[in-house]
Amino acid sequence: MPKPPKIPQSVLVIIHTPALDVLLIERADHAGFWQSVTGSKDRLDEPLADTAVREVGEETGIAIGGAQVPRSALFDWQYSIDYEIYPEFRYRYAAGVLYNTEHWFSLQVSGRIDVTLAPREHTAYMWLPYEEAASRCFSASNADAILQLPRRLAARPVDSQTGPLAGERGQ
Repeated sequence: MPKPPKIPQSVLVIIHTPALDVLLIERADHAGFWQSVTGSKDRLDEPLADTAVREVGEETGIAIGGAQVPRSALFDWQYSIDYEIYPEFRYRYAAGVLYNTEHWFSLQVSGRIDVTLAPREHTAYMWLPYEEAASRCFSASNADAILQLPRRLAARPVDSQTGPLAGERGQ
């Protein structure tokens, strides 16, 4: 049975350490294409934060919501971009779909942790200082998001008792 067309609403999740080292993963279908975690909603009513949690788990094996990486470590930037889908990836969408809306998140982990890649999606990973990570991304918007990381984190709301807030987006 063929897969249903992808929903043109996705997330980009920049996984980083407190020192702003960023995780990049290499696409299995395009050697040399390094990126952050990305993925589309599974259904129209799926909350974006849930999409981010699911995609991080599927692509890296990082379980958000447990003791090691609490849900509060996921930060919704309340920001999105529309971009033209690369021609080589359009076959995954319904006929005539040319644009995708990508919503940006970041996820802070304790350090340069080992990850478990989904082998059909990614073949390698590396941790790099954020500026170097941005220079390795094949996508200009992914690079831009990584370069915005210090500013976005500095602007993150903080709860005086529990620390940074997750910043849930209303659906």
